[in-house]
Amino acid sequence: MDGSFTELLADIGRYVLSIQVTDYLDIAIMAFVLYKVLTWVQSTKAASLLKGLFVFLAALMLSSVFKLHGINYLLSRMVDLGVLALIVLFQPEIRRLLEQMGSRRFMAFFTHAESTNVMEQMIGQTVLACTEMSQSRTGALIVFEREILLDDMVRSGTVLDAAVSSELLKNIFFVKAPMHDGAVIVRHGRVLGAGCMLPLSKNVNLSRDLGMRHRAGIGMSENSDAVVVIVSEETGSISVAIGGMLKRHLKPETLENLLRNELLPQDADESDKQKFSLMNLLRTKKDGGADDGE
Repeated sequence: MDGSFTELLADIGRYVLSIQVTDYLDIAIMAFVLYKVLTWVQSTKAASLLKGLFVFLAALMLSSVFKLHGINYLLSRMVDLGVLALIVLFQPEIRRLLEQMGSRRFMAFFTHAESTNVMEQMIGQTVLACTEMSQSRTGALIVFEREILLDDMVRSGTVLDAAVSSELLKNIFFVKAPMHDGAVIVRHGRVLGAGCMLPLSKNVNLSRDLGMRHRAGIGMSENSDAVVVIVSEETGSISVAIGGMLKRHLKPETLENLLRNELLPQDADESDKQKFSLMNLLRTKKDGGADDGE
């Protein structure tokens, strides 16, 4: 028994010594790519399709183990068309991936590296635009995408690719502009689309004084992890919706700190995180507004 264990340890030692540096690099690259692919799949509608694929493969394996020849034959024939079916089902995702591989933002797909300066400039320009639109009572609906991709929402409007600026946001939401009734969707510090349609909230307990713009903002936050900023056309008040919850009547400085806490990399001071987290803000009424959507 001891001799077998010693031989096993010797075999393991010889195997470890035979591994070269390139093998470690090969394993690390494959693990990193697999992790990114799984993260990408989890953040899209492909997650449910992938679960269905696993169920199908499990059924195929069980039919073979229990010798269910009829079921195994049908499932085996379906496998022959599986690759083509997957290409058809994942066609939008595959096309987007190939487009990203040909763009200068290819590395951002793997690292999700975002320039802090760009994000801070985006937040500053957003707060400036919302402050001025609040004063002029110009309605606005701005969605900041996070982990869950909002490509379906972007396709419902006009696709753009522009840096976030105060003037651009004010021009989009100008009352006579063709896209002012829809939402602006921002990804990685850039305006991805404008005039986009959002799902309305199904929460029957929302305040009756909330209009369609607020209900759409809350609905978007219920269906994704996005941060949604709303400027009321009637009152000019600024609101933020996250996770189906709405905080109304925010001051510009409160809006800026909340956006910084939610959108910037999570290395900020912990006291600032707690002070300006939406959950903490929803427990207070210092800004003079009621909390809805809870």
